[in-house]
Amino acid sequence: MERMAKINCALEMELGITGGEEDGVNNEDANPEDLYSKPEEIWQVYEALSKVPNAVFSIAAAFGNVHGVYSPGNVKLDPEILGKAQSFIAEKTEGKFGDKPVRFVFHGGSGSDLKDIRKAIDYGVIKMNIDTDTQWAYWNGIREFEAQYHDYLQSQIGNPDGPEKPNKKYYDPRACLRKAETSTVKRLEQCFEDLKCKDILGLGEPGAPNNVLGPRRGGLPV
Repeated sequence: MERMAKINCALEMELGITGGEEDGVNNEDANPEDLYSKPEEIWQVYEALSKVPNAVFSIAAAFGNVHGVYSPGNVKLDPEILGKAQSFIAEKTEGKFGDKPVRFVFHGGSGSDLKDIRKAIDYGVIKMNIDTDTQWAYWNGIREFEAQYHDYLQSQIGNPDGPEKPNKKYYDPRACLRKAETSTVKRLEQCFEDLKCKDILGLGEPGAPNNVLGPRRGGLPV
């Protein structure tokens, strides 16, 4: 944290164990107790990092969250852990930093129930990781593209429209990747809605371009 503070860089600290499997690290057989952080553990990290001048940090506490997506009932999230930790630390700091002094991060958020997501946000979550869901959204765009144009993707020439018809515009990788990106954007829009962060951040709609110098002097054409 001391190194990060010197360059105005925030630190994200993960506590406990996030269940499931990701990037070759398998925690599917982890002790269930390790999947739930205790307020005292969160306070220990908060207290230590807060002593560093100019420190900016967030804490990814464990509250039953897992990497990946599992069938309903196999993941038992307990966002109340975050709420209890906020109360515990607010008392420790004598309320100097409000009733939610901790910036929490939600690791392993893919596939979570909306009510658990909203509850976690209410308890101070400022960021949620959804890698698994966005991976599926990207792949699903490619999968749907292949299903729609399957007969146009079997050869360079020849398709249902005729034996001499070219298929370049279908097997061009940019075509299916464009569909993947569109699918991902749609999933992200759902995420923004779920996380209650629509129309509250960003720069808003761009204004009309103002080409005061003209293209020959470096301005953009209008």
